[in-house]
Amino acid sequence: MTTTLPGSAARPRPRRVSLVTVRSQIFLLLLTLAFLAPVAWALLSAFKPANRIISDPLSFDPTSATLDNFTRMFADVPIGQGFLNTAVVLVFKGAITLFFAPLAAYGFAKYTFPLKNMLFGTVLITLMLPTIVLIIPLLLQMKELGWVNTYQALILPGAVDAFAVFWMRQVIAAVPDELLDAARVDGCREFALFRRVVLPVIKPALAGLAVLTVMNIYNDFVWPVVVASSERMATLQVVLSTLAQNITGNRIGADYATITGELLAAASVALVPLLVIFVALQRHFINGILAGSVKG
Repeated sequence: MTTTLPGSAARPRPRRVSLVTVRSQIFLLLLTLAFLAPVAWALLSAFKPANRIISDPLSFDPTSATLDNFTRMFADVPIGQGFLNTAVVLVFKGAITLFFAPLAAYGFAKYTFPLKNMLFGTVLITLMLPTIVLIIPLLLQMKELGWVNTYQALILPGAVDAFAVFWMRQVIAAVPDELLDAARVDGCREFALFRRVVLPVIKPALAGLAVLTVMNIYNDFVWPVVVASSERMATLQVVLSTLAQNITGNRIGADYATITGELLAAASVALVPLLVIFVALQRHFINGILAGSVKG
């Protein structure tokens, strides 16, 4: 039997960290460094003199940092127009996705109607189709409508994403039916029921969907490069893909080092907004992923 001396408090036993936990943390740290190393190299190299990027790519001297790559890049490349087009598509296409996908998912999750399972199965089948298979039919439709090189062609196709409908359906299916029935008894109409009862419950998953939607639209390249061939309608990713051609076209005799420096500067400028958005909303993104993992 152990006794405790008067006036002395029992000391808590220190927690022992298992060897498996330490190994897991070391592995995750190394994996994080492996993913971040190329990003850090690109960001730091964008501030190096162009000739140093080629001659000494792995070193960085803060005293020699310069903004020349950025200055030349903004003068040679219409990256501002690319940002503007991407912002327009992001706002309108993102709004359509976040409005209609949960509505469609609510219908599939909480209502019974003829051919419901067949329609939902059709939505799931579209997830298996490669994007390249749909390019030609969609392009022909845009041509018939006269929408080639317009914002309509960049925004409307794929605005209501099948994955978004599926994910929201899984989340909404977990909302208790008793909660909805109680709201109906209180006289709540169907759309008001969705807006006042369902949306507050699925807000974490909706925030996660918003982050995924922003990332997908911001990084989309295949469809914009096909349907927006003019420089006036090019999105940011299309501008980046033709960046080397724009530099050599606007700067006669531009060498490889100059092109590389401007490419890194443009990539850094394009990376920063997405990085800021993800860091600011990462908590909502993680909560949304966890909310979307429930089984409906």
